[in-house]
Amino acid sequence: MQPFQAKVTPHRPNETAEGKMVKETGYYDLLGVKPCATLDEIKRAYRRLALRYHPDKNPSEGDRFKQISQAYEVLSDPHKRSLYDRGGERAMKEGGMGGRGGFGPPMDIFNLFFGGRAHTHGPRMERRGKTAVHQLPVTLEDLYNGATRKLSLQKCVICKSCGGRGSRDGLDTRCPKCHGSGVEVIVHQLGPNMVHHIQTMCSQCKGQGEWMRALDRCLACNGRKVIREKKILNVHVDKGMADRQKITFHQEGDQMPGFEPGDVVIVLDQQMHPVFQRQGNDLIVKREVALVDALCGCKLVIHTLDNRKLLVSSRPGTIIKPGDVKCIPNEGMPVYRSPSQKGKLVIQFQVKFPEPGWLPAHQRCQFQSFFPPREEVMATEDMEEMELREFFSQPDFQDRVFHRECHHEDDFEDPLRHNVQCQTS
Repeated sequence: MQPFQAKVTPHRPNETAEGKMVKETGYYDLLGVKPCATLDEIKRAYRRLALRYHPDKNPSEGDRFKQISQAYEVLSDPHKRSLYDRGGERAMKEGGMGGRGGFGPPMDIFNLFFGGRAHTHGPRMERRGKTAVHQLPVTLEDLYNGATRKLSLQKCVICKSCGGRGSRDGLDTRCPKCHGSGVEVIVHQLGPNMVHHIQTMCSQCKGQGEWMRALDRCLACNGRKVIREKKILNVHVDKGMADRQKITFHQEGDQMPGFEPGDVVIVLDQQMHPVFQRQGNDLIVKREVALVDALCGCKLVIHTLDNRKLLVSSRPGTIIKPGDVKCIPNEGMPVYRSPSQKGKLVIQFQVKFPEPGWLPAHQRCQFQSFFPPREEVMATEDMEEMELREFFSQPDFQDRVFHRECHHEDDFEDPLRHNVQCQTS
């Protein structure tokens, strides 16, 4: 007696699971499934193809990614799939969607499918490289007169031999294990019609999405896709620029495939000047004048930062006291982006007094006659007369004791201990 065998009726290529004929198979062909495929098979096919043709992995396959997402949106919805099976793509375009709306953006479908959120319909943000910051030493003369300085940099540029692919002869560098997605999908069967998907980093390409043999690497860049190159930047320092001011060179940073080059930012580093100090748009200079010039009027020559000579004089009868500050308008630093305007040149005066004994004794009375009368102080019996002496700063006894207690006495050498020998009989 022959055992009982169930009769299996094979599906024809253009038949659905219910045995109905479909009008078109274009969407099924895009996903690589048959019209009788289940929803799980459609999801798995879309996951595999979406990761492979994602614009971040293959920028040239944007149209293919859009078509795949459109096919999945239709075939994953029972109502849309039924409508497509009966009337094909024409029925979808003629508005037979049953009030369910048209096709959504492919990136929204991708993000929702992989557990993300649909992003806005605005322009896609470009990925940018890092910004490189370099310091450029400049003198105060450079900031006063303006200058052009050359700065030599080392930057990464896309390899011209392989076009940034990293492989020889245009070989496909997509990882064969993850198909360029950088992740592996591990499926655990939990029960009948119940599976659990786990995404992990691809063990072959370490999440990079690309892998190649050593023999297939580009000989120029050794598979790195970029090479180091020397770049000369002409940095234009405008008049009136300030210390720590930044000059930006857009997209002059390191290049990398799939990324917009970053910027190079030059930070001006003003060096100390031996004569002038800058304070905003003002220039400060210190000058010492003799006592006779401070009392009777002075003339001094100041060399400017643009190699001019200024003859500066005080008004007759003006007395310059120690610490006085005078200024000359419109002789300071040029105003940035308005170089015809300048700040002030500020002069801080110090008065140099004569050395002791410069005036003979017989001329003191005559010298005093040029000054206003001074107040006479009369000595009385209850006063003690003292005389001023020169002061020399020395540490007092308590400071010396404190200094010695704070240090171990072995750390100091007593000069009296040197060259001392014990006498023995």
